[in-house]
Amino acid sequence: MNVHKFVLPEIIFGNHTISQIGDCCLRLGASNVLIVSDEGILEAGWLDKVVKVCEEVGLQYTTFTDITVNPKDHEVEKGREIYLEKNCDAVIGVGGGSTIDAAKAIALLSTNGGHIRDYEGVDKIKHPLPPQIMVPTTAGSGSEVSQFSIILNTKERKKMTIISKSLIPDIAIVDPETLVTKNTHLTISTGIDVLTHGIESYISLAATPLTDVHAKNAISLVGKYLRCSVASQFNKEAKTHMAMASLQAGIAFSNAILGAVHAMSHAVGGRYPILHGDINSILLPHVMEYNLLANTDKFSDIAYLLGHKDFTISKMEAGKISIDLVKQLIVDIGAPQKLSELPVEDKEISTMSYTALHDACMLTNPRDVTVEAIEELFRKAW
Repeated sequence: MNVHKFVLPEIIFGNHTISQIGDCCLRLGASNVLIVSDEGILEAGWLDKVVKVCEEVGLQYTTFTDITVNPKDHEVEKGREIYLEKNCDAVIGVGGGSTIDAAKAIALLSTNGGHIRDYEGVDKIKHPLPPQIMVPTTAGSGSEVSQFSIILNTKERKKMTIISKSLIPDIAIVDPETLVTKNTHLTISTGIDVLTHGIESYISLAATPLTDVHAKNAISLVGKYLRCSVASQFNKEAKTHMAMASLQAGIAFSNAILGAVHAMSHAVGGRYPILHGDINSILLPHVMEYNLLANTDKFSDIAYLLGHKDFTISKMEAGKISIDLVKQLIVDIGAPQKLSELPVEDKEISTMSYTALHDACMLTNPRDVTVEAIEELFRKAW
């Protein structure tokens, strides 16, 4: 008999739910919170909204906004210093995946000590974390519900994957209203990240019936709503559905893990300050082609989830169509299609391939992978 484990935080979803942050902190026993965010969220006005809500319920707070794309070890350690100096007792993360990953890592260091590199890998955390409330402002990373934190080791130029049930926030507040302040490029990049999460968790070796339902819903929603979300910054219906897609994809991959796209993307992102979703956009079709042999049944499902209607063809044919549909979506929304479009040097391919092979996400890729196979995929994506 198979045993399935499935974990997730308390989830509050809906427009204007960001106003519940203060009450959520009180329910968790917090009185003095560290609010982790970034300059973009500050400029968009969402940080002021969170601060106001905290003031209304009498919470003490400190803000920390020194988080950049692909959050770095020294940023996390600076956040930990502020948390301890101000005697905080909870962490709120408000922002995209970079901010939320950093917020979780700050919470980790605040009670476990040491350096963030000490926790790379699976289940290295020994002590409980303070209460965590995460508020995503992009339909993308799913970090608000996941057991992952991805932090850049600046010395080694490598993204560290930290995986632990302890990193799952206590409460995730998903407010689609926050998405209307995102620019087109970020909407495209994070939307492709959602699709990649859905596809990779669906075909993962660790997928279960519990993760499959969320992965399939996420894939279907992206196929229906990403184009119109990109087309209009103020299409609230599309934003709401993409927020739900991101949430469900996050639930799926937190429990089923991911695959070669993310392992390779982490390797690239560790060496270059490029949006994670942009790298995924380039790699996803090539990795799908590589993995097709490993699970034609599920690749066939992906084609129908993305809108294919002909049920008379073979599963292999449908699987190939799923790749074509992903490629077409990438073209339609104007997402990157080649690594050569990005500031990436081909002389780094060998190093990045070795790094990707040893990324934790590679463990659940459905097809066996070698460093030579990864190099070939990188070159096909060039």
